[in-house]
Amino acid sequence: MASGCSGAAAFWDQRYRDGSDGWELGRPAPPLQRFLQADPHAPQPPGLVLVPGCGRGHEAALLAAGGFQAVGLDFSTEALAEARRLHGDSRAQLRWLQADLLDRQALGAQGLGAGSLSGVLEHTCFCAIDPSQRDAYLAQLHHLLKPGGWLLGLFWCHRRQGGPPYGSDPQQLHQQLSGAGFVPELWEPAQGSLQSREDEWLALWRLAP
Repeated sequence: MASGCSGAAAFWDQRYRDGSDGWELGRPAPPLQRFLQADPHAPQPPGLVLVPGCGRGHEAALLAAGGFQAVGLDFSTEALAEARRLHGDSRAQLRWLQADLLDRQALGAQGLGAGSLSGVLEHTCFCAIDPSQRDAYLAQLHHLLKPGGWLLGLFWCHRRQGGPPYGSDPQQLHQQLSGAGFVPELWEPAQGSLQSREDEWLALWRLAP
């Protein structure tokens, strides 16, 4: 749940060490897994796909198993150590990268430059970054994605004060995504979310050509 997120990497490392990573489900988020595996509108492989703030890597591993070339990105050493332990590390189909999503120089040095991605899967990074960084987050996705590239996301639109995790307003988020150059294919309340994750919205947007 880190990468371009609020606070220092040490903050997130400590949360993994002391078990206070309450966002951890031990598996891919059910709405994302169901969509990728069963919905006819789901993006299809091949393609290079980034999972920012990948945490223990469940979604990145899901993408790799489905035929994508997946990169799990996080700036927490502890998170990536767990991802490697759970899912392995094969540069051909699944690799892990320790960096800040907003650091273009660091990503470019690893082959993630302008227009390099077919898709991005967002789960817990957007709700972890300070809301003041969200425009920068979306601008970075715009930079990394190919024209027509996709953003598949599960956005937690809770209305509690403070964070992380920070909440979102569905209408405002729709405006932010549209303003960043994305076109909606799917934007609806998620189906099959855990009871503790009510108010999730499932999104499939594409970067305008």
